[in-house]
Amino acid sequence: MPNDPLAGFERFDFDDGRWTREVYRIGAGPAVIVIHEVPGLHPGVLAFARDLADAGMTAFCPSLFGKPGKTVTQGYAVGEILKNMCVRREFSVWKGGRSSPIVDWLRALAREVHAECGGKGVGAVGMCFTGGFALAMMTEPAVVAPVMSQPSLPFADRGGLDCSADELACAKRRFKDENLSMIAMRFRSDKLVPDARIARLRAEFGDKVEVIELEDHDAAPGVPMAPHSVLTLHLHRSVPDCGTMKARDRVIAFFRERTGA
Repeated sequence: MPNDPLAGFERFDFDDGRWTREVYRIGAGPAVIVIHEVPGLHPGVLAFARDLADAGMTAFCPSLFGKPGKTVTQGYAVGEILKNMCVRREFSVWKGGRSSPIVDWLRALAREVHAECGGKGVGAVGMCFTGGFALAMMTEPAVVAPVMSQPSLPFADRGGLDCSADELACAKRRFKDENLSMIAMRFRSDKLVPDARIARLRAEFGDKVEVIELEDHDAAPGVPMAPHSVLTLHLHRSVPDCGTMKARDRVIAFFRERTGA
C-alpha cells in the first residue's frame, strides 16, 4: 500500500440531481462499486479497490461519510456511527423493510459507470453499515453482482434485511429470470450480523445466495476490535490460504465472471 492511500485514484463528483458525493476510481475494465463501511473510505477499503483494479476491473469508491483516506480509530468510528444514526437523512438504520435513501444515488451511479465501462453489468459490494445496499441496488438493471459483506443493518430487527419488499421481490425475480446470484459473508461470531439475518437470506434466496462464514482464527491479528470486517480490517493478507483471503479471492472471481472482466 502506498504511503498515500489515495495515490493512483482519480477523484470526481457525481450528482444524481438530489445529492452530490465524491467518488474515487482506479483501474480499467467493467465497473464494481465499492461501498465503504464505517467510519469511511479508509485505507483498507481502498486496498480492496486496488485488488479489483489488479484483477481487470474499474473500482468506483463513493465517499458517503467520513474523510477519504483517513485511518480507522475507535473515536473516529464511534463519531461517524452516531452521526449516521442520529443526523443524516440519507440512511435508515433501525428498522427493516426499507432501504436507505442514498441507495437511489448509488443506483444512478451504477447506470452511469456501466454506460462508461461496459461489460455485462456492474458489481456492487456493501460493507457493515452499507452491507444491504448492494441487495437494494438490484432494482437497477445494470447491477448484476451484489455482495453483502458483514451486513449489519437494520439494528433493531435481527432477521431484517436492509431493503424494501419491492426491492426484495425485484432481486428474487432477477436472480431467477437472469440466472444471477449473490454472495453474503460474515464471521460466525459477529454479533452485528445475527444468525437470524443469515437464515433470512437463505430462506428468501435458497441456492441463489452463497453464504461464506468465517472463524475468528481467519481474521488478521492485532486489530483492536472483534472479527468483523471481512474484506478490509480483518483481511489477513500475510496468509494467502487463510479464510479471509479465500473469501476475498472468491468475491473477485465472482465479480470477474458476472461483469465479464
